Amino acid sequence: MSTFAEFGLEPKVLQAITELGFEEATPIQSKSIPIALTGSDLIGQAQTGTGKTAAFGIPLINKIPTSEDRIVALIMTPTRELAIQVAEEIGKLTRYKGLRTLPIYGGQEIGRQIRALKKHPQIIIGTPGRLLDHINRKTIKLADVQTVVLDEADEMLDMGFMEDITSILSMVPEERQTMLFSATMPPNIQRLAQQFLSNPEHVSVIPKQVSAPLIDQAYIEVHERQKFEALSRLIDMESPELAIIFGRTKRRVDELSEALQKRGYSAEGLHGDLSQNQRDNVMRKFRDGSIDVLVATDVAARGLDVSGVTHVINFDLPQDPESYVHRIGRTGRAGKEGTAWSFVTPREIDHLHFIEKVTRHKITRKPLPSIAEAIEGKQRVTAERLIENVQNDDTQEYKGIAIHLLEQYDSVNLLAAAIKLLTGEKKDVNIELTPEDPIRAKKRRPDVRASGRRYTGNSFGGNRSGGSSSNRGEGGGGYRGGNRSEGGRGGYGGGGRSYGGNRSSSNSEGGKGRSERSGESRRKYSSSDDFVNK
Repeated sequence: MSTFAEFGLEPKVLQAITELGFEEATPIQSKSIPIALTGSDLIGQAQTGTGKTAAFGIPLINKIPTSEDRIVALIMTPTRELAIQVAEEIGKLTRYKGLRTLPIYGGQEIGRQIRALKKHPQIIIGTPGRLLDHINRKTIKLADVQTVVLDEADEMLDMGFMEDITSILSMVPEERQTMLFSATMPPNIQRLAQQFLSNPEHVSVIPKQVSAPLIDQAYIEVHERQKFEALSRLIDMESPELAIIFGRTKRRVDELSEALQKRGYSAEGLHGDLSQNQRDNVMRKFRDGSIDVLVATDVAARGLDVSGVTHVINFDLPQDPESYVHRIGRTGRAGKEGTAWSFVTPREIDHLHFIEKVTRHKITRKPLPSIAEAIEGKQRVTAERLIENVQNDDTQEYKGIAIHLLEQYDSVNLLAAAIKLLTGEKKDVNIELTPEDPIRAKKRRPDVRASGRRYTGNSFGGNRSGGSSSNRGEGGGGYRGGNRSEGGRGGYGGGGRSYGGNRSSSNSEGGKGRSERSGESRRKYSSSDDFVNK
């Protein structure tokens, strides 16, 4: 893995990356960024959720001067949801450099976008249909574009955007850098690359199946505010010899390690803000068994190789499948068995299924441990420790007091008191952790044929026919994608497959499957697909 400091980036770009908590690049970033920084054309093959936005966004931001006031970069995405997410991520990366980005997509009032274009954004992120609409209106000019990015190219072609993409690319100056990112490389993508890319370098990050037969993987569905109680019960029930608990942020790690200590567990935290001496001290304690629970961030645990780790617990789900694979790989090493547990909030179930899909491994659902199971687990471990001491026959100096006690007390009561003492009472301390936002779910998308037509036999992720969900649903044969649009404009749906400035009335706005066309109608539309950033 490469660190971002190795890429020779501008200090302001590197500062933004560091503040976002990124220290080491993901595989697609490690392979793509050095090539992109040279200005070469690039084909990147990687799944959603592998950090592709930063893979093209960082070199893009790095090369645009702050003084630039023209549109010099164009990023095309298949859906408005993805356009918004990419714009947000690019905005975070250019926080200190101060470049201006603007998402352009159907479903938002076009006049609002035209007003925003007058502020001279340097980077435009948009869906092909709405971009072409602006180009035809001459509100977006491509004469100065130096970099083009096609994100989720296979999705765009599956949705029938080939004609629009070809039209847009033919209007961009030939002297440019073009980067194409796609999860798959079907023949139509290859033809597109041959036509519009010049001697591209091809990088590929195809996740392999998690070959971890010795790691038992399970998850517990639990609400955010119940996680800590679930963790306490799980540790008590499982009684790990050595466990690594993963938190998503440094704040989470600090709060969680402190909370575990208050409850009587021997735990310490490990994250990037600790000095090298502090990190070494924590790791020494973990290796020699002075502490049996290590709470860590992904970055802190990279390269961590400690023999004897019996459990990995994902207190927070990781943002990408690669991190999940890396995390659970801390256990089950050297031929030993290991156990990996993940806490998943109800809003993260789709993201868990995405991890299963990419890693090609089914993760078993298990119930939240009961208080009885937690108590039983602690008592079982204590009993095992007692038996181990008996078998060692190293108790000669204690036999005198034992005989004396047995003369005064019932043997069962005496042994029960000893187990209670050795088990230790859990400290009843109220714990309040700062909630973390759930990982953005990987939404299902509608079945879209290459022609761009929808298959309307089923409901996708929303209410069934006639539904008026503000998220996703189908009604009257028309698909209404995304959230409700402003002022009733820009709905996708209706029998006429209206796009952009049209108004759909296939839900509670009155008609049934009726489309009022108030602007240019196109056959293209956006579906809902998610982008999970690294």
